[in-house]
Amino acid sequence: MAEKTRSQKLKRLVAVQRHLEQMAEYDLAETSRQRAEVNNQIDNVVLALGSMDPVHHAFSQSYADRFNRLGIKDKQLNGMQEVHEMRVRQERAKGDRLEDNMREALDGERRESDDNAVYDLIDQKFGTPASSKLQKS
Repeated sequence: MAEKTRSQKLKRLVAVQRHLEQMAEYDLAETSRQRAEVNNQIDNVVLALGSMDPVHHAFSQSYADRFNRLGIKDKQLNGMQEVHEMRVRQERAKGDRLEDNMREALDGERRESDDNAVYDLIDQKFGTPASSKLQKS
């Protein structure tokens, strides 16, 4: 098995880093979904608290307690969402840096390959006398 070049190794790292970025984006999306659900529940509780229906008046203390719990949960989810947003930015920045490094390594490898090809042509065209004797033998 041939040894992998630096650009090939970095390409693999970029793929892994992009996967980590996708996982962070999924976590952010899930937290945002949960937060939207909690906000919808808060809206429903507020409607029930403001209702003139006598059935809702009987449960007003339960609704108030539920509203407080949902408010706490929303604050927690807000904090988690901020953490996930920061993580997405960090993972994306890492992936971008790795991708830049991979491109630089690939350019360097191409330059080296081109230089070697030119040196090979020069050696073939203007070979040293020792190499000419070896070719004739």
